[in-house]
Amino acid sequence: MRIWSSQQNTRHVGGLINFRLERQAVVKKIQIVTIGGGSGQFVLLSGLRPSRRFSITSVVSMVDSGGSTGRLRGEFGVLPPGDLLKCILALSPHQELARSILLKRFTGDRRLRGHNAGNMLLTMLSRYTGSFTSGVQALGEILDVQGRIFPVTTDKATLVAELTDGTRIYGEQAIDVPETGHREKIRSVFLVPHHANQVKVYPPVLTAIDKAEMIILGPGDLFTSILPNLIVPGVTEALQATRAPIYYVLNLMTKYAETHRFKARDFVIEMEKVLARRLDGIIYNTAVPDANFMQAYAQQGAQLVKVDRADGWWEDRELVSADLLDTSGGVVRHDARKLAAAIESLGIDLAAAPAAKG
Repeated sequence: MRIWSSQQNTRHVGGLINFRLERQAVVKKIQIVTIGGGSGQFVLLSGLRPSRRFSITSVVSMVDSGGSTGRLRGEFGVLPPGDLLKCILALSPHQELARSILLKRFTGDRRLRGHNAGNMLLTMLSRYTGSFTSGVQALGEILDVQGRIFPVTTDKATLVAELTDGTRIYGEQAIDVPETGHREKIRSVFLVPHHANQVKVYPPVLTAIDKAEMIILGPGDLFTSILPNLIVPGVTEALQATRAPIYYVLNLMTKYAETHRFKARDFVIEMEKVLARRLDGIIYNTAVPDANFMQAYAQQGAQLVKVDRADGWWEDRELVSADLLDTSGGVVRHDARKLAAAIESLGIDLAAAPAAKG
């Protein structure tokens, strides 16, 4: 396993990298694999796409069961298209135009009402080609996607969460949005296959991890966006064997019913418990939203995730810190360009030390 560190074991990224200057020096692209799902992957990939330093492969969770995605999954028996659609849009140079068209929801026809155009198109392409992955590739071709997007599995499965009191909750949406005001903590998550003895990893995912030079986990909901990728048999084994450094993008806020009252170290502990190995570095935000945001999130049971560097628990871990905050849309999320700049700084070090691998 490759170990990355700095002199003080802490890196601070103060501002955006001048990508124009960097592009002149880049010769060989770094093979980066991102693993996650939901809106977190959209933000991450939107930031990474303009950089010419990386050749991007995105591995995406396949357990989304809500909204248009859930309806298509139930009506047509297809794999959930929603998270993959977000990644396709993120890696397209036509992102803004494509989003305005493909995320538009139908309001007229009764059967179509509530679906968005992109999910319907991806479903139809998959059915016409006879393969979900071929449908993804076809839509990516239409939108000139700059990178590769793989479902972590092509097997249909349901995500199940087991709580500390032994209760089990079935389905990503039910786990994500609790039905009652109080719920026990999540002890673990696992997958229940629909038509086989176990869920199998999509083979190109293992090849991508094996060839990766950098791996990014997150950002996204811990139990419903990130861990569902890692619990697919074969994925953790590949991540244990990789020589690429693995970085985890820490959440900005806790989430009620998933990571309620989590400290920063709790996210890392849960991640490493499933990985059965240590992470090589943690990327985290240092900025604090204004009081109005904090109050609004507190009413939802959410708290800001802070890393206390004085805590000795962190002392032998590489910490990559930066202002990664974006509140421009009225919600707290990672800023795509700031996050990409932090990862770019790691890529510069990787390119400067090619002998570290192997």
